[in-house]
Amino acid sequence: MSKNSLLYQIAVNLISGIGPVHTKNLVSYCGGAEEVFKMPKSKLLKIPGMGKKTVSLIVANDAILKRAEEEISFIEKNNIKALFYTDKAYPQRLKQCDDGPAMVYLKGNADLNAQRMIAIVGTRRVTDYGKQICSKLVKGLTKYNTTIVSGLAYGVDYNAHKHSVDNNITNIGVLGHGLDRIYPATHQNLANKIVKNGALLTEFLSGSNPDRENFPKRNRIIAGMSDAVIVVETAKKGGSVITAYIAHSYHRNVYAIPGKVGDASSVGCNDLIKKNMAGLIENADDLAYQLNWDAKKSKKKSNQTVLLIDLEPNEQAVYSILKDKNEGISIDQISALAKLPLSQLAVVMLGLEMKNVIVAMPGNRYQLL
Repeated sequence: MSKNSLLYQIAVNLISGIGPVHTKNLVSYCGGAEEVFKMPKSKLLKIPGMGKKTVSLIVANDAILKRAEEEISFIEKNNIKALFYTDKAYPQRLKQCDDGPAMVYLKGNADLNAQRMIAIVGTRRVTDYGKQICSKLVKGLTKYNTTIVSGLAYGVDYNAHKHSVDNNITNIGVLGHGLDRIYPATHQNLANKIVKNGALLTEFLSGSNPDRENFPKRNRIIAGMSDAVIVVETAKKGGSVITAYIAHSYHRNVYAIPGKVGDASSVGCNDLIKKNMAGLIENADDLAYQLNWDAKKSKKKSNQTVLLIDLEPNEQAVYSILKDKNEGISIDQISALAKLPLSQLAVVMLGLEMKNVIVAMPGNRYQLL
């Protein structure tokens, strides 16, 4: 990517008054980030969602471009990667979320599109029980080649990251502020270790404070870039419950560790299970079973060769994606790889099921028969 392209990609995210949905729509209408700033005012005003105030900011863009230049200097100095939503390395799972950020900043070398991405979240006031669960859960995931995602907060997040580092598991800390700091500051040492075998990720520019309103935004990234979210301990209205609901809205799998009835630290988990918002798991093997990680693939190659003749182009595309996936993959991954929206893909998948080409597996995953 050229420095000039990056300048405009950062700048388009600095336009005040529009969120990621409108930002991506704006780029799409104009044909690129740089084209946004070269579009005549009259044409910008015709784009849906663009008011006079926003268009004026785009036209008078000196301050925006100057701030973007400052950010480029920061990321170059600190070896940070800036990923626009059109970049191949951008989290493809997150790209399927309408409100996913148009730009993320990454420090480290983690694969944001690893085959297995699991979020572990929970209360900041973790109990000894919760700490033990985190330790056993993370240790149990070592044999499944899993990337763990969390928010680097106190409590469950800290334990999820710490045990990932201790067990040499790739893990990603998603931040609610810029990469020029670590919050809480006491987690700086852990953050340094995470970067060595993982990454820190944020949508916020350097200089962004860890303000309260940033953390729900951070939580949507945690939920969106993961295949499943595990809630270890949480109060009934804790931030982790919000993450679970966001994950559910993204059609991600949600699981919770049960606790004692009436226990303040587990009431949120128990409530999620009770409302069928989360599946009940006790360990990593339970998760692997739910996500079909251990399932053995049974192909009928001779039948499939004949069936391919009757497949539509989109069906053939999905077949090609699944043929080398022994454990199957999620509907969101298929959508990203096939470049088909979920609404259209649902029809394709139904057609393939009726033709006995694919089978739905636990965890909203699919594999060939």
